[in-house]
Amino acid sequence: MPAPVLVGCDFSSAPTPKKTIVLAIGELRQGRVQLSRLERFASLSAFSNWLKQAHSWVGAFDLPFGLPRELVQTLGWPTGWAACMAHYGALSRDQIRQAFATFCNDRPVGGKFAHRATDGPAGSSPSMKWVNPPVAFMLHAGVPLLLQAGVTLPGLSAGMPLAAEDTSQPLKIALEGYPGMLAREVLGQRSYKADDKARQTLERLIARKDLITALEQGHTRLDLRLKLTHAQRDALADDARGDALDAVLCLMQAAWAQTRHDAGDALYGLPPDMDPLEGWIVSA
Repeated sequence: MPAPVLVGCDFSSAPTPKKTIVLAIGELRQGRVQLSRLERFASLSAFSNWLKQAHSWVGAFDLPFGLPRELVQTLGWPTGWAACMAHYGALSRDQIRQAFATFCNDRPVGGKFAHRATDGPAGSSPSMKWVNPPVAFMLHAGVPLLLQAGVTLPGLSAGMPLAAEDTSQPLKIALEGYPGMLAREVLGQRSYKADDKARQTLERLIARKDLITALEQGHTRLDLRLKLTHAQRDALADDARGDALDAVLCLMQAAWAQTRHDAGDALYGLPPDMDPLEGWIVSA
């Protein structure tokens, strides 16, 4: 039986030729994650076309899949995940910004944002943040594309059953990934990337190389080794923005999820008691 195709996605809600969506595509064999190739998409429509292709895969995507329950209930939005996402997707970004700003304005300093349960263990930004980083808009742009492509989100969407009887149909499994969690495990608070050229320093290059070495040697909680060619290693180290490396970090999380599924876990490593409205970051 062929190894499942694995995907790691560094997502952007407004991709351009300079700031693309990056996919790291690979496979898992005997505890080693082989990076096959990187693919880049300069528009949401190009990314959507890739998602709709008739291929099966398991992927980890660096964008939130849900909103904090406290936020949703306070705003009076639907508390079922599918209905909430349909409501959210129908709003404009200005409407989202206004609703979230009003919510924050009514709350005390230091507790402006509502958090999901996964934010604590993952160390992730609240999924309602609309600036630095604009993860609320990443959810708004990304989740509808996944659903339109017939992707299954374990624990959230009904989608195609995980044990699909019709094996002629592609089974696409999407999980919420977060590269920052894995990077911090290796680097602590050291920064390894910067969009601004003036901040693309030697220290950040060294940090990227240290992170790549740790992944190759399996020095993370995932207990998996990354396998790269010399050219791939150089390309990841030389990408000062860190987009390609973030996609590879998500690829490692997808591989970990696949190991859990191979061991009989239908939720691909997600906690069985996770909030079905909020979602969960895989391996957190």
